[in-house]
Amino acid sequence: MLRGHATTGARVTTTASRLCPLCEATCTLRLQLDDGRVTRVTGDDRDTFSGGYLCPKGATFGQLAQDPDRVTAPRLRDGDGWREVSWQEAFAEVERRLGAVVQEHGNDAVALYLGNPNVHTAAGQLYVRPMVKALRTRNVYSASTVDQMPKHVSSGLLFGSAGAIPVPDVDRCSHLLVLGANPRMSNGSLLTAPDLPGRLDALRERGGTLVVVDPRRSRTAAEADRWVPLRPGTDALLLAGILTTLADEGLLAPGEHLEAHVDGLEDVLAALAPLTAEAVAPRCRVPAEEVRRLARELAAAEHPVVYSRIGAHTQRFGTLAAWLTDVVNVAVGALDAPGGAMWSRPPHEVGHRPHPYTTGRWRSRVRDLPECNGELPVSTLADEIETPGPGQVRALLTIAGNPLRSTPNADRLERAVEGLDLVVCVDPYVTATSRHADVLLPPPSPLQEDHPDLAFAGLSVRNVAHYSPAVLPLEDGAEPEWRILLRLAAIASGQGADSDLGAADRFVASTVAQQVTAEPSSRLHGLSADEALDLVAPKQGPARLVDLLWRSGAYGAGSGDDGLSVDAVVAAPAHMVDLGPLEPRLPDVLATASGRVELAPATLMDDVPNLVASLDAPDDGPVLVGRRHLRTNNSWGQNVPALVRGRDLCTLQVHPDDAAAHGLVDGGRARIASRVGALDVPVEVTEDIAPGVVSLPHGFGNDEDGIELSVARRVGGVNSNVLSDEQQVDPLSGNAVLNGIPVTLAPA
Repeated sequence: MLRGHATTGARVTTTASRLCPLCEATCTLRLQLDDGRVTRVTGDDRDTFSGGYLCPKGATFGQLAQDPDRVTAPRLRDGDGWREVSWQEAFAEVERRLGAVVQEHGNDAVALYLGNPNVHTAAGQLYVRPMVKALRTRNVYSASTVDQMPKHVSSGLLFGSAGAIPVPDVDRCSHLLVLGANPRMSNGSLLTAPDLPGRLDALRERGGTLVVVDPRRSRTAAEADRWVPLRPGTDALLLAGILTTLADEGLLAPGEHLEAHVDGLEDVLAALAPLTAEAVAPRCRVPAEEVRRLARELAAAEHPVVYSRIGAHTQRFGTLAAWLTDVVNVAVGALDAPGGAMWSRPPHEVGHRPHPYTTGRWRSRVRDLPECNGELPVSTLADEIETPGPGQVRALLTIAGNPLRSTPNADRLERAVEGLDLVVCVDPYVTATSRHADVLLPPPSPLQEDHPDLAFAGLSVRNVAHYSPAVLPLEDGAEPEWRILLRLAAIASGQGADSDLGAADRFVASTVAQQVTAEPSSRLHGLSADEALDLVAPKQGPARLVDLLWRSGAYGAGSGDDGLSVDAVVAAPAHMVDLGPLEPRLPDVLATASGRVELAPATLMDDVPNLVASLDAPDDGPVLVGRRHLRTNNSWGQNVPALVRGRDLCTLQVHPDDAAAHGLVDGGRARIASRVGALDVPVEVTEDIAPGVVSLPHGFGNDEDGIELSVARRVGGVNSNVLSDEQQVDPLSGNAVLNGIPVTLAPA
């Protein structure tokens, strides 16, 4: 929606508000457009949640949205090259070739990979699920098993829903213990908080304490009250040592509120009894007295909270680390308490129906890895492509994903993808993955599509609603992404490429309307599905679905005008409505069969003996961990000129002791090798990393033939996932092990 129209000579200047889609923070941007092109980006201070905050990535939103490397028309593979075709021809080719694969080999011969950007678009949030159902394949994969599945699994087992993830109430806490996260660089992960750096500063300004546990002295650790380095892969042991200390020293204080809703704390403590501070200290490389200090500080704080993320979760005991984070919060009375770990109440949430959360409803064909949340671990995708037999993957569909850069042993997966019968990519870029596509389907610029937020409203430190309308109209012949996905769903379900998309979209909306009108807690309960659809007419696509959900939720307008609706949010300043601070939600947030927090589920407890046994694991020399930069955004952020200028960001950080031991020098080059691959990389010698640990950022290495990212090709760097081992996963969640990879070092 354009506002502030002005004319200067022949130039037309407009302004618009836009929810930033580049990370989880959900900041609102203020765009100035001259003749339809973004010429200036500032933070929109009318959004009271983000308050005008603007990070370096958000400041370059215009460059990203108008990137000349974006693909603007469908392409078909033509020998070694491409040719641009019409949408009709592109979809006809998908129908012909996908149908042939399914006809000969069955539905499981088709694999689907979903990238992280799907939670940053209306189409990804609302139209992927219908497409997954239409494909009827068990071979569904996503970036979730690279970075976050352990938290979903632990939350599902404890609280009954994989989406019931408590977040640290950073605006009211007095003591924040962070493990394996770098929010000053990431802007938050499974934690939605605009200007998180400012919020961390405010914590310390009001007398609070920030402690960071990480193998690297990250930017967050450097500006904390204390940095506690530990051995990668031992976060679960450290958390266990904190818990046994709380028990040993009589510091357990869950409080009456939690005691009324939580089962199993005593069972957990009994199982963890061998993991005392003294027992875990040598393995963690954290002194026993420091482990005890961490426990005592949490117990003494008025509003303590523990937060763990990617560094703690992308390891062998990632699910246990995610679980024990919540157990510690229970033990100190921090769960469901202001200033502790709390649940948001997203505006689209409509009721909770108790059901037992399960994993492993099916298992992968080759390595017998469990399904979690309807998907299989992406670490086994290459196995499923390469291994002959019934169910062998022969076609791959990717949506907003680049698995040949973002998943383990990327070189092996690339070789496997090259042998597929069909690759279809929904992507605006020709990336390391989409360069192999037989059919490339590009969505339009984010300026040309509506952007509601659903995914991050459920992880927010304040209850809010955002809905940014499209800033610019679609160009002639362009297709919105939701229609691309709906067309693919129609093809997969046998309706054909030429089916009536209007009828298909109404079917999707009717399904949602039936669900929300049937739920007793819904504000649309009592209406028929048709009446609900008439209420949100003439909207279609994402706007219709979001309107149904928001009208049904706790803040919804129902069938009237007083309350939340798409029209109300769009009409608000900055297209944002503040719905208030987080409030305690037990027991209504729970969907467990018992209606209580089940702190000691058998799935997790059965893995505790393996955690205890890990105390005796050998120390195999240097190990590799990842890192990210404020100015990069996974594998495609390197194509924005303003974000990659300056010093080389893709360096191998090495402690001075390790550099001396392996003959490495600052500014020189190292040969780093793992079980699966080797790379030559520039060396950065620094004391900001623990001895025995080296660090390499992810997302680089986009300078290979066929990749049409002109800026990223000049940036160069290496793909760290050449070194990550697809055989190493957390067995409970199937999540890839990306931290603590054993490596060897030598001068290049």
